[in-house]
Amino acid sequence: MKPLLIGLGLLSFSPALAQTPTPAVPPPTVVAADSAAPVLTLHDALQTALKNSLDIQIGQNNVEVQSLQNTLGFAGGLPTVGLNVSNNVVINNTNQQFNTGDPRTATGARSTQYAVGLAGNYLLYNGGYVVANRKRLGELQQISELQLNSTVQNVLADASLKYYAVVQQQRYIRTLEASVEVSRQKLRLIDARQAVGLANNADRFQAQLDLNAQLQTQQQQALAAQQAKADLLRALTLNLATPIAVEDTIPVDRSLRWTDLEAALARNPDLLAADRQVRVNELLTRLAQANRYPALSLNAGTNYNRAQNAVGNTLFNQSYGPYGGLGLTLPVYTGGVNKRLVDVARVNTRTAELQRTSLQQTYLTNARKAWLAYEQTLALVDTAEQNYTTARRLLKLIQMRLDAGISTLVDVRIAQQSFEDAGYRLVTYRYNAKSAEITLRQLAALLTP
Repeated sequence: MKPLLIGLGLLSFSPALAQTPTPAVPPPTVVAADSAAPVLTLHDALQTALKNSLDIQIGQNNVEVQSLQNTLGFAGGLPTVGLNVSNNVVINNTNQQFNTGDPRTATGARSTQYAVGLAGNYLLYNGGYVVANRKRLGELQQISELQLNSTVQNVLADASLKYYAVVQQQRYIRTLEASVEVSRQKLRLIDARQAVGLANNADRFQAQLDLNAQLQTQQQQALAAQQAKADLLRALTLNLATPIAVEDTIPVDRSLRWTDLEAALARNPDLLAADRQVRVNELLTRLAQANRYPALSLNAGTNYNRAQNAVGNTLFNQSYGPYGGLGLTLPVYTGGVNKRLVDVARVNTRTAELQRTSLQQTYLTNARKAWLAYEQTLALVDTAEQNYTTARRLLKLIQMRLDAGISTLVDVRIAQQSFEDAGYRLVTYRYNAKSAEITLRQLAALLTP
């Protein structure tokens, strides 16, 4: 039994295979697709995937968060203003002794203290902290946008591969359909011969067993096609019960060039985000260094204070008016914390640089491996198309010889097996070529809906 196709693939037969089929190999019909379902083109599938993708929506939210944070005020470059209001009522038992010798005792003496203050603070200088922090927030926003672009590429690649998987399964079903029809004709021929005494029950039983085995394989392949369709619907974030039919042929792009792909690899959003992350760590180093410098700030505001006491030397006090001044904070000694924060930030920067280099090497290696697979499988596809044509002609010839009584049932079964194997290899090679093509386009950030 031929193994079921469970990968991603693409099948687009050459013009030679599109010639008028022989009676033994009738024009194939789509089995895995719902004939009543609307045809979902690749373009529509990718548009649907981009529209419904939850990962893209999460990425868009991350971009929005970083955009909201990328402001001068969030970086600490704008003044802060606060309003403080307090009203305290104090009830005390008081026992006072004065130098005049006149004591005073009060029980439940009530004091009221009311204060209103409007205070503003503006940081004038802190070792370039605000400037570095604002640049860091800008870099983080750029990283979130690059990560969103990477997510878009991933969604497009995943949806494309799942789409081609359905096509792959259906194309192999067509090969099985053609082979099943040959078995049906073979059984009908044996029935006709048996009716005139030219065939025995052994031949008929064997033909029936061969047909049943092929029908079982076809049913299993139809199940694989339905499972591939479920994967496609999941990639499109659609209801799994949604009826769809896919396009029939998707040719492999043979125009890719390694030099162009290698140059485009530098535009990969993940690599660009890694560059930005190195920059973020460098700015974090500057932020840590800024904590070692003095901070100069401008303070201004206005206060209103009112106090009323039942006992004491001052029974009523009220003051109000503006104030302004400069504040200077100089870190004299922090237990070495600031120095260690700078050292940690520098180590993190070196780590980010190593991670960027590692990612570049990994992506370049993956691209090279995909390119080698792309080149090799394109050559294999050409050979597989020729073999498929030859196997189909051989099956036709064996059928003619069987009709003439020259070939045996074993000859027919061998020809059928060769035909199925040729169709399976052709589908598999096209899958490998298309998978490599998608990988190359994804790494070079060239996938578009």
